[in-house]
Formats: sequence, C-alpha cells, structure tokens
Amino acid sequence: MHAEILFENGWVYTGNDAGPVRANVAVAGGRIVAVGSPDDVESTTTPDTRRVDLQGQLVVPGFQDAHIHPIFAGVEMLQCDLTEASTAEDAVALVGRYAAENPDQPWILGAGWSMDLFPGGTPTRGLLDAVVQDRPVYLQNRDHHGAWANTAAFAAAAISRDTPDPAGGRFEREPDGTPAGTVHEGAMDLFNDAKPALPYNLAYQGLLASQELLLSQGITAWQDAWVPIPEGGHADNLKVYMDAANAGDLKVRVTACQWWDRTAGMSQLEAILERRNTVRESFDPLVLNANTVKVMVDGVAENFTAAMHHVYLDHHGHHTDNRGIEFFEPAELKEFVTAIDASGMQLHFHALGDRAVTDALDALQTARDSNGVNDHRHHLAHLQVVRSEDAARFAELGAAANVQALWACHEDQLDTLTLPFLEPGAEARHYPFGELAAAGARLVAGSDWPVSTADPIAAIHVAVNRTAPGEDLPPLGPESQKLSLQQILNAYTQGTAWINHLDAETGTLEPGKLADLAVLDVNLFELSPEELHRAVVTQTWIGGECVYDRATARQSQPSPVMQ
Repeated sequence: MHAEILFENGWVYTGNDAGPVRANVAVAGGRIVAVGSPDDVESTTTPDTRRVDLQGQLVVPGFQDAHIHPIFAGVEMLQCDLTEASTAEDAVALVGRYAAENPDQPWILGAGWSMDLFPGGTPTRGLLDAVVQDRPVYLQNRDHHGAWANTAAFAAAAISRDTPDPAGGRFEREPDGTPAGTVHEGAMDLFNDAKPALPYNLAYQGLLASQELLLSQGITAWQDAWVPIPEGGHADNLKVYMDAANAGDLKVRVTACQWWDRTAGMSQLEAILERRNTVRESFDPLVLNANTVKVMVDGVAENFTAAMHHVYLDHHGHHTDNRGIEFFEPAELKEFVTAIDASGMQLHFHALGDRAVTDALDALQTARDSNGVNDHRHHLAHLQVVRSEDAARFAELGAAANVQALWACHEDQLDTLTLPFLEPGAEARHYPFGELAAAGARLVAGSDWPVSTADPIAAIHVAVNRTAPGEDLPPLGPESQKLSLQQILNAYTQGTAWINHLDAETGTLEPGKLADLAVLDVNLFELSPEELHRAVVTQTWIGGECVYDRATARQSQPSPVMQ
C-alpha cells in the first residue's frame, strides 16, 4: 500500500524497542504501513505522499489515560473554577468574582480548591458567606471527596445541627453541632436533591472543552472513570458520548466506565448491562464502549476515609480507632464483583488505602474461583498504600495496577494532611510503583483529572524522579519505587491500550496498527531525568488525522487586546 503520509527526519519510539530509533513512519488509510529506515520506507511513497518533517522531534504512540473524568472536568472549567487559587484568599476572591459575573445563576457551583490552602483542610461556611449571601454556594475540592458550602446551601438542603452524619460520610461541625462548611464523602449526597441538575448542553460543551485540552496533551484515548446512570434530571453522560460520536465530534477513543451505585444493590446490574449492550450494538469499540464498571471501595487519606489496615493517628501522634471507610462490607463486595465478572464486564476499582486494596484483590480472587480465568482485564486505581503481601497478588490475579504517577511526590497536601496521621514508615509504602512493577504487576497510567493535571509529561517526570517539576524537595520514598522512563511511557501507551482492550489496534507503532501517535518537541530519552517536564506535545494524530497542531493552535489564538 502506498503511503499517504510519511513522518520523516525524526526519532520514533515504537514501544517494541529499548528506546527511540531513527526511523520513518508511513501511514495510509489511517493505519501504519511501514516503520523503518528512510531507505526501507521510501519505497512506499509516491509523489502525492504528504511528508511531515519532524526536524529531530520524537514520535511516540498516542498517550492513553486509564482513569480520568473529562465531562465533569470540562463542566467545572465552565463553572466556578478554583484550580488556579494558590491561597485561601485567592479562592474566596474567585468565588466572589464568579458570583458577581453570573448574577442569574441560582447556585454557585464549581470545584478545584486545594485542601492545603485551609487550616486542617476544612474551609468554613463563613468565608463563603462573606462574599455570597444571596444564594447557595457548593464547591467540590480538587479530589472530589469533599465539598465546601455556604450557609445558604446548607439551608437549601435542609441540613442543620440536628442532621446526623450519613453512612459513609461526615460533616465538619462547629461546637454546637452546626455544620461548619466542609462535608466529606457521603455527606455530599445530601445536597443532591437541592442542587440544580447538570444540563445536557453543559455536559456536551464540557466534553468538547476537555477534548480540546486533552488532544493538546497528546491523549488519543481514555477511560472515563465515572459514567453514572442519571438521576434527578441530570444529563446522561453516556448519551453525551453517544451523541458526540454520532455527530462526529468525538475524536478520541473512549471507554465509558459505568458507576456502581453503593446504595442500589445488585438490581442495578441489569440496567448497566442494558446500557453496555446499547453501546455495543451501535458503536465500533474502537470509538466507544461501555463494558467497564467502576467500584469505589474507599475514600481518601487526607480526610481519613481511605480504608487502612493500620489505624490513623491524631494530631498528637496517638492511635485513634479510625481505620477509614469501606463503602462495602467484604462479603457484599465479593458477591457483586463475582456477578459483574460473570457478566463479562471489566472492573475498575478505586482502592487507595491498603485495606481497600486487600478487599478488592480478595473480591477478584473470589470471582476467579467462581468464574474461572478470563480476559476481562480488571484494574485497581490510585494505590496510595499497598502491603507487600498484596503487591505480588496483582500478577497472580491478572489485575493491573492503575497508577496516578503525578501524586508520587512530596507536596503540601500529602506532607501536612496525610503522612503525619499514618503509621511510622508510611512514606516508604506510598505509591509503591516500583515494587508493583518488580512483582510483575502490569502497569497502566491515568491522571484522575480534574483532581490533578491530565498532562502525561508531568506525570512521567514524577514517576521517574519521585519529585514534582521545579520543586526542591527530597524524592518520595526509597529509590526502588522509581520507575524507568520506558516503564512509565509504556504504561501510558501500550499499558492503557491493553486495559481498554485496544492493544490489538493501538499502543505501539507497528505496521497494521492505527496511526494514533503524539509528536514531542524533544527526544525524551536524551533528556536528564530532571528535565523530562520540559517536553512539549507539538502534534497529535488519531487514525492518521492530525487532530492537534501546536503551531496552528498558537497562530489561531486571538491577539491580546490593547488597552
């Protein structure tokens, strides 16, 4: 087959070699037809072949994000976005400015505030009351396991000092029991009936806004880790994906991870399977599939809801009686995990604490004992703390370790709100990616955006260094927990392609596979580890189509308005 496009004069990391090689890549019909030396590949060209001069840049397989929330992230970008706030004062000012600019919004909704900006990670309602008194304000934090509300929001939801903490959640309270302003986990659900529903059009625009950003970061496929069955008039995010695919607006390859509602029981499986089958009957799985179920096993460590084997410590270093929250009793978890596995669906676990990891692996063992070995490719995400005896079980059970590598470094939230409240030596057990890899676990990679940036380059930098770009802090944990550049790059490409059942068609650059690739301005393998964050995506291609070009994008940006 003659090449329609030829990438030449650059480096190519195929994913099958020890590192990049000087090679050309020929593409026709959206697929790679040849990878090799210029002389070998030149025979595929014709005078009509479009030649892309890489000028020494690096071509890699397109990045694939194994755990991300694009629709919700896009919606939050279009609402009150607090991700850029660097102080508590900044956050409050942003809320006040947004409220003034949006006087017709009945609620001020948004997200992105960082817990480390506030004492104890728990901002008060009074801070919001000072800038917005005329309507409710409800803002999720950056990890989306807690929210910050003003007095009007508590009143609208009929939450008072007499409202008990719900199962699986709690309120921060003032001395008389009045909610102080921060709510955790299941307590957030008590606002659901009062808050406005997410409109369909806003969800659709959120998807498009997210896709534009993610394409600029070289991301060609993702697994959306939270696609619930809609309730209360909220937009159906699965329908958003389906409509975007039908309209030709969906450029990336999407695995929609259906949410397992912890209050709905086994009866919800029927509806999940129906939605899976609707997508299966209507779409090529290379475009969209919904054959995955997301199970939230526990919470997060910074609000003491991650399920741990060891008890949390108090502010004086003394043992408490709190081991976090398991959202399911182990027996219940085993029962529905076995049923989901038997239905042919993949399981995607949020398992952050070591007890949650044990519970999820135990459930997978029960499913295997009952249903036998299969190729569903289950995976556990986050893995902040993992016991050594559980690390080896990943390979034994064929479960992948879904790593959010950007978090594996010292930063304020970890150092002030987490590590001081865990058992001595917990730092060495934090994000044990190197240990998991050494134990034979298959690594896949994701961002959990909008919890943190979706940029794969930033996550790659942290995985290799265990320090954040530009930070003068010691690496997190021992040297053995670092990953090599090749390990984390493979996790972000062929690893996630495998978890998304796209590995036969994507994830490596070789003849016959789809031409999904990213072009980086520098050869990553020639940079020192400390310089990895310097790399920039200059082009993104999906199925042989250039869906992002940095040069064109920069040219199309509006000129600054002169005052």
